[in-house]
Amino acid sequence: MNNQEKNIFQKLVKQRGDSTELISCIEEAVDKLQKNKTSSSNPGILLGKIQSGKTRAFIGIMALAFDKEYDVSIILTKGTKALLKQTVQRMEKDFDQFIKEDLVDVFDVMYMPNNLTAYERNKKLIIVVKKEVNNMKRILEKLAHIYPDLREKKILIIDDEADFASISFRKREEAIEIGKISSQIDELRKIVNEIDYLQVTATPYSLYLQPTLDENSMEFLPKKPSFTVLVPIHKNYIGGQFYFEESEDEKSIAYDVYNEVGVEEREVLKKQDDRRLKLKDVLVSDKIISIRSAVVNFLVGSVIRRIQQKNNNEPQQKYAMIAHSEISRSSHDWQSKIIQEIVSQLAISAKENSKDVINLINNAYLDLQKSLNKKGGIVPSLEDVIGDTLKALIEEYVVVIVVNSDNEVEELLDNEGQLKLRNPMNIFVGGQILDRGVTINNLISFYYGRSPKKFQQDTVLQHSRMYGSRSKEDLAVTRFYTTRDIYEVMKRIHQFDSTLRKTIEQESQEKGVYFIRKDITGKLVPCSPNKLLLSSLMTLQPHKRMLPVGFQSGYKSHIENTINEIDSMANSWFKDANESEPILVDIKNVLSVIELIKKTLEVDELYNWSWNTFESSIEYLSMNSRNLTQRGKVWVILRKDMNMSRFKNDGRVSDDPDGGSGSSASRSIAKSVAQDIPALILTRQNGNKDKNGWRDTPFWWPILINPLNTEAVVFAEETV
Repeated sequence: MNNQEKNIFQKLVKQRGDSTELISCIEEAVDKLQKNKTSSSNPGILLGKIQSGKTRAFIGIMALAFDKEYDVSIILTKGTKALLKQTVQRMEKDFDQFIKEDLVDVFDVMYMPNNLTAYERNKKLIIVVKKEVNNMKRILEKLAHIYPDLREKKILIIDDEADFASISFRKREEAIEIGKISSQIDELRKIVNEIDYLQVTATPYSLYLQPTLDENSMEFLPKKPSFTVLVPIHKNYIGGQFYFEESEDEKSIAYDVYNEVGVEEREVLKKQDDRRLKLKDVLVSDKIISIRSAVVNFLVGSVIRRIQQKNNNEPQQKYAMIAHSEISRSSHDWQSKIIQEIVSQLAISAKENSKDVINLINNAYLDLQKSLNKKGGIVPSLEDVIGDTLKALIEEYVVVIVVNSDNEVEELLDNEGQLKLRNPMNIFVGGQILDRGVTINNLISFYYGRSPKKFQQDTVLQHSRMYGSRSKEDLAVTRFYTTRDIYEVMKRIHQFDSTLRKTIEQESQEKGVYFIRKDITGKLVPCSPNKLLLSSLMTLQPHKRMLPVGFQSGYKSHIENTINEIDSMANSWFKDANESEPILVDIKNVLSVIELIKKTLEVDELYNWSWNTFESSIEYLSMNSRNLTQRGKVWVILRKDMNMSRFKNDGRVSDDPDGGSGSSASRSIAKSVAQDIPALILTRQNGNKDKNGWRDTPFWWPILINPLNTEAVVFAEETV
């Protein structure tokens, strides 16, 4: 190799302006590829977050690998034409300088010539292969028969989006297809003399967590990858932490992002039914409050950002909204009709300067103003926003596009492989084709409605197109719409993802992750990760809280005797103790009280609350404590005469009965004692009707605080 070829990596990172963190990540990955034996069962793994720059990282790895004597890179992409095209375009763009210098060639395997000369074969070759049976046959044919000399070269396989879940999740036909592709990848490895295998993913569960069971413990031991390298998170990255953690802080702009969608609206959007919704009523019907709000908020949010940019002498950006609610084409057509009709009727009202459109714009402005004020900076006046929104509607700044096939997405991609934003405001309606790999810039509105009964870990995270590089200014006008049950499941998935990622980051994946459930006898037993039903899982993390929310107390006549029984038991624990201090209570007594409490509370099913999971978590955390003297015990903190309102001032359900600050607050005390075993805070609420929205009867509200020394644990009440 000449010196010019050995400088591919240095020229590439200089051209792209890569950070020192990313360069270190790339160098670490190539170093480990050279030092470790990799295979499809023991791959090297490049682990990043959704839309966090994984492609940029693996392109750098390929460049450095070329400098380190690798000759061919085979990129395996997820099986869509759009992603294949996007990948080829990205390779041609990043390696453009080296292609022009005749050092590198890029091919889609389906269009790779059969008459490459020795001169061409001696370049560094990048071959993009869709993970589809015929594409895989083509690369095998190239190496086995057409260009057998390539088998003697050093080859790097990059398996992009390498996160197919276990075959047990798949339909029979899809499972067979995945099995064929897997065997084809193994065949590819066998016919090449020197080959390394790097899997690139943001959802590594099926890779790390295909377990073997240690019969003597409750622990599943994953097939450990040969190595793992983490893609650094850039400063503008926005992910689940923003949407599901920061969103609990009333002072954060994240607090205002989520808008709850009624379950009835999800049903209305599934298929056209004039008995439920007539298109002429889209601006007034109470059946589609959220989708109408989403559209108007999106228009107003886009206008606000464009005004801000104009005032700052910055280029005015184009913005995107996604409506991703159902799989079927008929649903997409119906939803696009609704959204197009909303836009059309708004435009007609705008031309007439109708009060109806003015009121809708005003309501959107007031909603967005909440987060804009928290962000700080100059907020455009309502008058300017109304004027520019009316102009945008009248002059057709808005386009609604249905995206539900490979061909349509392929036609919609720009020359950088991103979804093209044709207008200042672009609303995309579609299904799964809008998920993995398709990048959408300036996304400020995400309306999501997929059924949580069918959720699968890697699929749901890949649907989260609102993750990625986002400016704080755009986040201030960003809104996320979904039903409460979906939101709660996505929140749990984020917690699951964070827990497993933390395990990997701490280099402790060899210890495994505990997956547990209750069997039919009521005994806690191991649970295979590939059987998790994600709508029912709970992740146990150090000092994480677990409590029911979104409930109403039972009626006094129904629960009074039970409340008296709980009072008696709780008082007996503290008979000779100070009620303001925590005490140790036997787990059997604690679970007896929980059994009584659950008879007194009516929890809305939208909040995915499970008393079984709550009790099992207490049992597991107590009975598996490393502290033998405390095993089988639970710290209990008692608080009485409490007056927590059922709802917060903004209408959200209350979730902070253990709040307060300072060392005397119940949560602070619970965390101080919950080191090796859990702490249970029992708050006795007065349940006033007029003041707090309850049913004028006392009730007990329990809050579990996990111990600090908690291993990574996932409890699944239900399994597939």
